[in-house]
Amino acid sequence: MLVVEDDSRVAAALDAALCRHGFEVHRAAGAAEALAAPPVDMILLDLNLPDGDGLDLCRRLRRDGAEVAIIAVTARGEERDRVAGLRSGADDYLVKPFSMAELVARMEAVMRRVRPAPRPAAQIGDLRVDLAAHTVSRKEEAVVLTRKEFDLLACLARDPGVVVPRERLLIEVWGTAWPGAGRTLDVHMATLRAKLGEPVVIETVRGVGYRLATAA
Repeated sequence: MLVVEDDSRVAAALDAALCRHGFEVHRAAGAAEALAAPPVDMILLDLNLPDGDGLDLCRRLRRDGAEVAIIAVTARGEERDRVAGLRSGADDYLVKPFSMAELVARMEAVMRRVRPAPRPAAQIGDLRVDLAAHTVSRKEEAVVLTRKEFDLLACLARDPGVVVPRERLLIEVWGTAWPGAGRTLDVHMATLRAKLGEPVVIETVRGVGYRLATAA
């Protein structure tokens, strides 16, 4: 991945944090360096660059046919700025300051959208989640879920037994994490659990998130 950021301290902090999460990071301090950089899967793009505007760089990359995933990472937080960023070709738009948990969750979500992996059915005990057909059954009986409920379950079913942070669930299912969003997530989880029935297959990891039990 390529971090395009002219502030060396910010770039170094992002570099170190992303490396800890297992990413291979290249850095560019401006538009010219970014255009000369080797091909990457994703670009984290600051919009305030010393040799041009990040929006212009984003448009040029798309005009040149670049299929790289682009997340605008910037202090410009007005609605018109977010709209302009997305219309210029960015796949997502993240306003500074942000947490690494949210950044990584957004990166994962963007990569799933732009380069979707095969989505087979997940079988966990007597629970079957068909990620392609968007169907769920338990004990061979269909479970009818709303779109949000299915999306929540699918997030958990992709990695049974692994804790999925609350921030990642909110971003993947609702596209953002807003004040009071935790209550919305908890209500949907409670409804989902009720529909799946006993024994409970979705476990709460207090203060972190949720996970799907490996034996349903």
